[in-house]
Amino acid sequence: MTDVLPARGRVFRGETERGAVTAEFAVALPAVVLLLAFLLAGGAAGITQLRLEEAVRAGARASARGETTGSMEGIVKRLAGDGVSATLTDDGEWLTVTASSPVGGALGPLVPWTLKASASARAEAGTP
Repeated sequence: MTDVLPARGRVFRGETERGAVTAEFAVALPAVVLLLAFLLAGGAAGITQLRLEEAVRAGARASARGETTGSMEGIVKRLAGDGVSATLTDDGEWLTVTASSPVGGALGPLVPWTLKASASARAEAGTP
C-alpha cells in the first residue's frame, strides 16, 4: 500500500532551524561583496591598460609624423585621461612613447597599481 501525503499543510523540520537561511546569507554576503569589488577593480585596471596602450600607439604615430612633444602629450592625455604621464625617447631612428597612469574607475583610488604602456614607431624620413 502507498503512503498518502497530507493534502494541506507543510511539514516543518522544527523550530530550531528557523532563520537558518538568513544566517547563511549574512555569512556569505561579505564574501560576495568582496568578490564583486575585486572583479570591478580588475575590470577597471584592464580598461585603463587598454586606454594606455591605444594612447601610446597614437602618440608614437604622431611623433613619427613629426609632431612636437607637447602635441604628443596632448594626444596621450586626450585618449588615456588627465592622470597620465607620458615621455618620448628618441634614439635617432625609433621614437618610443611611454605612459603610466594609476587605475581609473570608482575603485581606482583603492587599487595601488600604476599601469604602464609603451609603443615605438620608426621616424619618417624628413622629420626634424
